[in-house]
Amino acid sequence: MLDISKDIQSLTAFRRKPGEFMKRLKKTKRPVVLTINGKAEAIVQDAESYQRLLDIAAQSNVFEAIRQGMDDVAHGRTRPSREVFLALRRKYGIRR
Repeated sequence: MLDISKDIQSLTAFRRKPGEFMKRLKKTKRPVVLTINGKAEAIVQDAESYQRLLDIAAQSNVFEAIRQGMDDVAHGRTRPSREVFLALRRKYGIRR
């Protein structure tokens, strides 16, 4: 959860004390929004939290692929594997 009193900072403040920001990022595991002229321009977070975010995104992609596959089966948008392999063998001239 974003705490606007602590998690939104100017880029200038970040440049002045990067060590303090890094300690806070590692301790809180919360990202910091960096602003330029009062406008959000970048998000900074520790590497461990970023990796966790990447892992969650990858997992959600897998779940979506499974959901789409199940939807294809439910709506008859599939073919038996024998048909698929036979078509591939014919297309690419592969003998059994």
